[in-house]
Amino acid sequence: MRFIDAVTTGYQYQGFWGSFWDIIWWFLWIFVFVSYLFVLFAIIADLFRDHKLNGWWKAVWIIFLLFLPFLTALVYLIARGRGMAERSQAQAKQLEDAQAEYIKSVTGGAGSSPADEIAKAKTLLDAGTITQAEYDHIKSKALS
Repeated sequence: MRFIDAVTTGYQYQGFWGSFWDIIWWFLWIFVFVSYLFVLFAIIADLFRDHKLNGWWKAVWIIFLLFLPFLTALVYLIARGRGMAERSQAQAKQLEDAQAEYIKSVTGGAGSSPADEIAKAKTLLDAGTITQAEYDHIKSKALS
């Protein structure tokens, strides 16, 4: 903008923070962009999670996501949204089961009885790994 235009129109540029509504619009567009990125990465993750979809169809979806991103994302969510949720739930269930199995393997099983705990402690005491005081502590803890 030329100086003469600023003087004759009475407009004075106040910078980025000059208008409250300019800031609101910036935040709105940033929110929309970040939301779009979340949707885009969720679609790409779902494409590679789906083992029933042929590799060529995955490539077609990716190409359309590159050239017609908003329309393709909308079509994908409408056409494959339910399957997307089912695959996500199946993966979450699989990860939860794997985590529970790992925790059981590390803790020695969640359903061990006090007699098992005392027997393990006695084995450690006989091997000299723990002291008599530690054995007594484990025994009292198992019986409580």
